[in-house]
Amino acid sequence: MELKEKIIDEIKKIYDPELPVNIYDLGLIYDVQVNEKKAKIKMTLTTPNCPVAESLPKEVKEGAMQVEGIEDVDLELVWDPPWSKDMMSDAAKLELNL
Repeated sequence: MELKEKIIDEIKKIYDPELPVNIYDLGLIYDVQVNEKKAKIKMTLTTPNCPVAESLPKEVKEGAMQVEGIEDVDLELVWDPPWSKDMMSDAAKLELNL
């Protein structure tokens, strides 16, 4: 399994505290890139005022660091494009009855 896939698997273990869906399927992870032993992750939150704005990016970074072979994680929190329900996976939409 590639490092990128392993990182995504770790991110899928992180759930939104208010919803029964992992943050990857929610569409909060915009991009994951791996260059040798360094991962670069772009993510967003559902809103800038999200109650987990401090803790969720930290959880993502720590999760990616759990992957064997990753020594550094550059996590960028972005607001463009803004998150919307359209970014959710079909599985997440089913889970939330959308």
